[in-house]
Amino acid sequence: MKQTGKIESIWGTVIDIHFDSELPGIYSLLKTGKNMEILIEVLVQIDEYTVRGIALTPTEGVYRGQMVENTGGPLKVPVGRETLSRMFNVMGSPIDQKPALKNFQLRSIHQDPPLLSKYSTNSEVFETGIKIIDILLPLERGGKTGLFGGAGVGKTVLLTEMIHNMIGKQEGVSIFCGIGERSREAEELYSNMKEANVLDNMVMVFGQMNEVPGSRFRVGHTALTMAEYFRDDEHKDVLLLVDNIFRFIQAGSEVAGVMGQMPSRLGYQSTLETELSKLQERIANTKDAAITSIQAVYVPADDFTDPAAVHTFSHLSSSIVLSRKRAGEGLYPSIDPLLSNSKMATPGKISDRHYKIGQEIRRTLAQYAELKDIIAMLGLEQLSLDDRNIVARARRLERFLTQPFSVTEQFTGIPGKIVSLEDGLDGCERILSDEFKDYPESAFYMIGKIDEAKIEGSD
Repeated sequence: MKQTGKIESIWGTVIDIHFDSELPGIYSLLKTGKNMEILIEVLVQIDEYTVRGIALTPTEGVYRGQMVENTGGPLKVPVGRETLSRMFNVMGSPIDQKPALKNFQLRSIHQDPPLLSKYSTNSEVFETGIKIIDILLPLERGGKTGLFGGAGVGKTVLLTEMIHNMIGKQEGVSIFCGIGERSREAEELYSNMKEANVLDNMVMVFGQMNEVPGSRFRVGHTALTMAEYFRDDEHKDVLLLVDNIFRFIQAGSEVAGVMGQMPSRLGYQSTLETELSKLQERIANTKDAAITSIQAVYVPADDFTDPAAVHTFSHLSSSIVLSRKRAGEGLYPSIDPLLSNSKMATPGKISDRHYKIGQEIRRTLAQYAELKDIIAMLGLEQLSLDDRNIVARARRLERFLTQPFSVTEQFTGIPGKIVSLEDGLDGCERILSDEFKDYPESAFYMIGKIDEAKIEGSD
């Protein structure tokens, strides 16, 4: 006999259910509705007869006294090779209008992180083909990278370009998780991946912004469960792309609000750090394989002291900060090299040459930032010759570190370019040595390799 209860009260997506017998456990999945199509996850046991849950699906048609069925366990989603090239929702149901899955396992979305004894301590650089990232902010294979920025500075474009560049050479599996993002972006990404013939090794999971908060809050767990299968069972490296981790925090805040929990600082839920840690700690590099994660993080009002940004920073091995000022100057990707950082940009993790060039670039850009106030007040002519040379190098470096993207080609008309780390380092080294001091700054803007500047400069 399946255990059943009755709905006592409903507040939007929060539902109280009365059980005469044993109560369902926390995270148990309950079903109700005409065809048992409405799913509820238990979050609180109020007393010995009542539980409070959050709906994972819209609650239209639910009424007091309606029968609820306990499934006897948490939400389980399909995992396995059958999921490749498919698009799913938070319940693991296909949403790509293709036939239903046949051969698959079901696995709970609530999993523990790997044991510490299974973690790998090896560090390896993960190349992206984007100059400014590979030179100044190298990513770690099996690490977590955050793309931080406010609205409209290019987080999704940069994330999509990384997918475009890396997914072709990624030998394992790629999983894209859309948390609370636009339906248009999901459709565009699916079409782009199909055109690039990379869907065969990719899984997409979406909880869109029009869906209930319970769905957006759990979709990240669904994507991670699918990723963990490929890492732990098939020992394949996984590239996990999340857009946007702030929407996960925001959904958790909505859930806490409707559940009646007391808010904490700036209106966020008091359990923010715990909820984020439960998700992030499952993204790990084990001895058999790794999950490499790249996560877009919306920063409310460009305020990096916001609790959502602060708590996310603490989990990352690389932080890529996007600057509205640089975007306004047309320097794309609009990454601020002085605010961004990577733990891989240290001696021993990258080559000595790479480290020295990276440090020299940062030093030059930092000196230029200090001189900007003097230039604004007195003009460039009032600087010493050495300072003017620093400004010239810095401005050429800023323009050389821009790059045309394949995903924006239809808007800009400039073909996208992938630049190897060696070519990027070579270009920066030659600019720092003043090899191109007679070239106009515009010759370095939106090019790939440094040799293209010679063609531009000679025109």
